[in-house]
Amino acid sequence: MTDADIRVDDGWEADRIAFCAEPAADGWARSGVALEGPLARQFGTLAVLLLDADSLHEAMERVVSAALRIVPQADLASITLRSADGGFHTPVRTHEAAEELDRIQYQVGEGPCLEAARRERPGYALANNLPESDGFPEFGARAGRLGFGSLLATTLLPDAKSDLPPGAINLYSHEAGAFDGDAVDSALVLASHASLALSGSAAHTAAALKEVHLKRAVDSRDLIGQAKGILMNRRGISADEAFDVLRRTSQDLNVKLVELAHTVTERHRELDL
Repeated sequence: MTDADIRVDDGWEADRIAFCAEPAADGWARSGVALEGPLARQFGTLAVLLLDADSLHEAMERVVSAALRIVPQADLASITLRSADGGFHTPVRTHEAAEELDRIQYQVGEGPCLEAARRERPGYALANNLPESDGFPEFGARAGRLGFGSLLATTLLPDAKSDLPPGAINLYSHEAGAFDGDAVDSALVLASHASLALSGSAAHTAAALKEVHLKRAVDSRDLIGQAKGILMNRRGISADEAFDVLRRTSQDLNVKLVELAHTVTERHRELDL
């Protein structure tokens, strides 16, 4: 593998600060919010948009949409996530061709997106001449046949407390040599914002799911309690005996206990209890 095929950047903080201080070439709009002026303002607005997303999936979709404007050399963008078993998948992409290019890397076990997704620190992997890549020969050749010349992948590193797995933001260009130093800087800053925002979105989603599950558990308990009360009143039995009747009946009918309890409470006047 040569330096032209993969470059890893661990000391990019100073470059990021200098980069953010320079003016943007143009602005872009998303969800009615204009991103204009210095790049620092662009990324600040982008952070708000990401944190304002209603779901983790929507936040990731906003990341890949923003990527094509923040790094205009890119023609396609996608996100790779690494699963607990070591596998990889593509939850969002701007075009199906990006998912196909990701899938090729997963299949052959090589490529910038895998290099970036496996990292434990901020950085990137760059292949700026895919058809002639020494580091990724099989993927590079196949990507070249599909009409792509460059791939820049930056590492997504979620918060350690987040359930979101590590991954990468993948930027594809039809042109060889598409990604210069400014493009790399832009992509690195985007990855840092995305990592924080996606971690927050994942935590919010997990908390929301936990709340939903807790509410369902409370509702189920209340429903079973109502059904028990009806049986106790009808049959003159204890709470434990009423619960045992519900449990045996649910097993005999092969229905969930909470579903049986719902039927008892809704139709107890019609049923011979």
